[in-house]
Amino acid sequence: MIAVGETGTFDVGETDDYGENYKVTTKMQVTAVSAKYVTPAEVDTTNKPKQGQYVKLTLTLKNVGKAPAEIMTYGMMQWEDDQTAAQDASTLEGVGDGPDLDTTYKPGQAVTGSLVLDVGRRGGKVSYVGGDDPGKGPTFVVKLPK
Repeated sequence: MIAVGETGTFDVGETDDYGENYKVTTKMQVTAVSAKYVTPAEVDTTNKPKQGQYVKLTLTLKNVGKAPAEIMTYGMMQWEDDQTAAQDASTLEGVGDGPDLDTTYKPGQAVTGSLVLDVGRRGGKVSYVGGDDPGKGPTFVVKLPK
């Protein structure tokens, strides 16, 4: 787990046609640049958050491995805290504002972009569960500030 201002790495890989025999193909680096709690107006929407609170999470993703890596965050971001079990935090709010994190990264390439996530309340943690390793938990986890 990383906090805002910290950097971590995670493996990216693939399974065979049967969803088995996972193998690592490359490595990614993730930096949690910032996490800012925002109102609907601040992200140009009239939609109210279903879970309770929007957070604008800015990340830098960089391919530090030797092969391309495809990252798709939409539908793969979950929020939880001590009181609430993991919930889908993905939204379409903020899509198109700035660089898109969902892309294919060639070795050495990086993108800094933001996700607007719908979380239950301040604090807790956001997990990216888009990895292909069937035996592993979240690919990376960011601890949100209170």
